[in-house]
Parts: sequence; structure tokens; C-alpha cells
Amino acid sequence: MMIRVVLPAHLRTLARVDGEVKLEIEDQATQDAVLNALEARYPVLRGTIRDHVTHRRRPFVRFYACGRDLSHERPDAPLPEALTTGEEPFLIVGAMAGG
Repeated sequence: MMIRVVLPAHLRTLARVDGEVKLEIEDQATQDAVLNALEARYPVLRGTIRDHVTHRRRPFVRFYACGRDLSHERPDAPLPEALTTGEEPFLIVGAMAGG
């Protein structure tokens, strides 16, 4: 299945891509599967979205899809069907802190 991924501007620059990225996912579509495919295709992104060792999401990075914040979902949980059909993109967003 083809998953559409939208990266924040600074990660698009780092990976040297324009617009959204389309990734082929062989197995079940999960956050881990999407991030594994993204890091395999763009090795320069390894460690920018999740930790090298623990594979946990980095602070101030959020995942959204279908109007929902998926950041605290289990990384091995299935993604919404709208992502697997290409109807909706998987959004990786650089969060901002402050008041």
C-alpha cells in the first residue's frame, strides 16, 4: 500500500524533497512501518524524528492523521484506513512550546 507522508519544512530540506513523500508499505501500516520506510529511503532523517536507540518519538515531534493526534498511540497500532487508501496523509509536525 502507498502511504502519503507530509514532513515539516526543515525535514524536507534535510531530505531534499519537495512536497509530500509517498512510501510503499509491505506489511501492516503502523507508525513504526511508516517511519522505518521513511528512514530507509532517506537515511539522513534517522534520529531526527525518533531516537536512534529506543525508536521513541522525539520531543516536539507530533504525528497527525484524519484530524487526530496519533502521537501517543502505540507505534505498532494500525493506522486509520484513510491513510492506507491514500485518502489522507500522515502528517509529521514539529511542535512548538511556549505560552
